[in-house]
Amino acid sequence: MNPGKKSFLQIKIFGYQQMKNNKYYPWFLVAMLCVVGALNYFDRMMITTMRSSIVEAIPMTDAQFGLLTSVFLWVYGLASPFAGYLADRFSRSKVIIISLILWSLLTWATSLATTFEELILVRALMGLSEACYIPAAVALIVDFHQGKTKSTATGIHIAGIYAGQSLGFIGAWLAESHSWNYAFSLFGIVGVVYAIVLIFFLRDTDNTEEAKQQEVTVSKIGFVAGIRILLKNPSFLLVLCIWGLTGAVSWMINGWLPTYYKENFNISQTEAGVYATAYFFVAMLLGVIFGGTITDYLARKNSKARILVPAIGFLIAVPAVFFASFTTILWITILGFMVYAFTRPFLDANMMPILDMIADKRYLATGYGILNLCSCIIGGIGIFVAGWLRDSDVNLTFMFQVSAVTLIICSLLLFRLKKSTA
Repeated sequence: MNPGKKSFLQIKIFGYQQMKNNKYYPWFLVAMLCVVGALNYFDRMMITTMRSSIVEAIPMTDAQFGLLTSVFLWVYGLASPFAGYLADRFSRSKVIIISLILWSLLTWATSLATTFEELILVRALMGLSEACYIPAAVALIVDFHQGKTKSTATGIHIAGIYAGQSLGFIGAWLAESHSWNYAFSLFGIVGVVYAIVLIFFLRDTDNTEEAKQQEVTVSKIGFVAGIRILLKNPSFLLVLCIWGLTGAVSWMINGWLPTYYKENFNISQTEAGVYATAYFFVAMLLGVIFGGTITDYLARKNSKARILVPAIGFLIAVPAVFFASFTTILWITILGFMVYAFTRPFLDANMMPILDMIADKRYLATGYGILNLCSCIIGGIGIFVAGWLRDSDVNLTFMFQVSAVTLIICSLLLFRLKKSTA
């Protein structure tokens, strides 16, 4: 071989390195993680849009069906603090890639389930594997976006997650046009293929002396001591409460909205899936981008903007949820939940930036993992209780109204956080 002539593989590798060293790489990183986030939430959420098809194939009560999501959330939540610590202690990019491979294989394995017990087992394992992604991803984004783009970059990534949720109706469509197993098999394969692509492009920040010193310090302090440091911080405890309550509201609404549309307005499973995911999560996608962008703009003049924007967003969402759950007119219900969907994610765009303001920076991913633990445990309980209440003839309208009141509480707590960090 001519030593002066580069092979095709060498040229490709050189191209990958050039991309990684490009000044625009932080935004390329966000774009790559948007796709991973979309797969993360699509794989976990599409089961809620195909309830009728799954229950027809594997008979179960509403409480059992709710338990499929609850168990996922409980395992996901319990694993999140340790998953976050892994992202603080080791390579964030490698944690992301391994997590994607594992949950994609489990998504494929879901298509093989034939009993309720098998379904709940694979959902639990999926919760364990998906737990490693979010803390690593948002921490990696903040690593690359330390300046004025912090909330915007985080918001765009969350928008990718919402894009995955908005496509949840595809699961219902594939379940009706093929079988419920088909969607899980297809998207499990897609995830594995994309993980292979990320091996070439995804990287961590440069290993500076400061980063090396941080690694030594984290190693010395350890997982348990890091959690103690976070839990001794009053502002972190307040954020923990806010995130937990909003998680309960979000998962209850997300988990049961398709069923609400189908039963209250007598429409097909596919139509209900479109209204509850495509319309709903498109509004969330736009809201999280708007929330992140407007926050970065306002933060130039007001240091509390990252707290005030989500607090105001909650107050706007409250009347929208009340109107949406009271009316018997379909388009008003859709509009009301879309307003909620637009303003609710203002908090998602700002949670990691808020955490960056109040917590020990050595444990950002660990702290986010603890937040996920609280959110998922409470959220899982909320979904299961909603199913149990439905079995007891309590309607979803009442549950949605309780959720609206909970958002008022979250807003007041955010205003309190503003005072505690003054």
